[in-house]
Amino acid sequence: MMITKRILPRRTVLRGAGTALALPLLDAMVPALTPTAKTAAAPVKRLAFVHLPMGANMPLWTPATEGPDFQLSPTLKTLETFRDQLIVLSGLAHKQAESLGDGEGDHARSTAAWLTGTHGKRTEGADVRAGVSADQIAAVQLGEHTPLPSLELALEKNETTVGACDAGYSCVYQNTICWRDETTPLPMEIHPRAVFERLFGEEPTPERQQTQRKVAVSILDSVTEEMSSLSRRLGHEDRQIIADYVETIRGVEQRIQRAEAYAATSTEAQPERPVDIPESYEDHARLMFDLAALSFRSDMTRVMSYLIARELSVKTYPYIGVPEGHHGMSHHRDNPDLLMKQAKLNVHHLTLFAHFLENLRATPDGEGTLLDHSMVLFGSAMSNSNYHLHYDLPTLLVGGGCGQLKGGNHIRYATGTPMANLLLTLLDKADVRGVEKIGDSTGPIDRL
Repeated sequence: MMITKRILPRRTVLRGAGTALALPLLDAMVPALTPTAKTAAAPVKRLAFVHLPMGANMPLWTPATEGPDFQLSPTLKTLETFRDQLIVLSGLAHKQAESLGDGEGDHARSTAAWLTGTHGKRTEGADVRAGVSADQIAAVQLGEHTPLPSLELALEKNETTVGACDAGYSCVYQNTICWRDETTPLPMEIHPRAVFERLFGEEPTPERQQTQRKVAVSILDSVTEEMSSLSRRLGHEDRQIIADYVETIRGVEQRIQRAEAYAATSTEAQPERPVDIPESYEDHARLMFDLAALSFRSDMTRVMSYLIARELSVKTYPYIGVPEGHHGMSHHRDNPDLLMKQAKLNVHHLTLFAHFLENLRATPDGEGTLLDHSMVLFGSAMSNSNYHLHYDLPTLLVGGGCGQLKGGNHIRYATGTPMANLLLTLLDKADVRGVEKIGDSTGPIDRL
């Protein structure tokens, strides 16, 4: 006779008025067949893609040495605490982001190519075309096991979806890195409230958002009774996991409510500014990263993409000593002062990224952590932004991928190796089957 302690299915959801709260992995969800039951349950793999716009100061980004004994570069010292799960990849290229006879438009082509390995069609109209992005290829298979196939997040977005934003290229190309198919770019969400309610509550409507602005009511209140009843059936460890999980969700929700309250009482003009976006870019970035981590923890999705800023962004960062607009500063003309400012901005973005990684590393997931079971790609389809170069790209992989990745390494590939080869390999390591080619890939990449 099979002995089991399982009292909950893996996909357990607590429901209340307008709330569907998926629970994280608990001991009560795993059959008690062996002392290593959680290990036997095989943790799920997760994929995250975080895009860095307008390249990097490559001399300060690229480690001087290769192999497992490499020394972290000045910029990458930001990720020193993650060294054992960090892989730096050099030499990769996105040839399809180059002109190929289309003239200017490198920024639009960069976002179009990063996860697709294809050349975006030059058009100002609605007839945009690229290719299916790696995240969406993964979402088709990994999304069969989750409520949401994928999650697409951004921090700024040009609301214009027609007309040219970059030398004859539609603004659509810069607004997303995700393509469901060759002609269907996916919108990327910049509103924390919309993401929160997509994960844990009803789809937002104007009426419900207005109510939320007036009354700070937690969606968790509607599942309190059911949660209390469930907790009485669980062991001490599971009760602690749920308590921490709920506290994390409540903390994120309260941050959104504070942002809404500030927007409702502020006397400053805020045209076009959604009410739930924090005033600070840093707060907005961390909040969206925390929502991404919650989406993995709750197993609402296993695929996430994040646009940390748009190509051609004119955003300024005076609080870190970069008062110039990002795009203008990226055309540094080899000016030492502007190059140092680009490096400062690279470090700033990596610091925000590190917040996400730390959240994953601090979250238990079976016999490991969310970071142990994730593969997180961070990078760009542009290296030297002054010359719009699309080779020797700044590319990082972080995480364990359930044992699929061995960190603590700097791997240099032959210059010009298709970045799409890395995408192909990541999908294979995530158990996404039947994918023989992505964009201009020529085969899997080795040494990962």
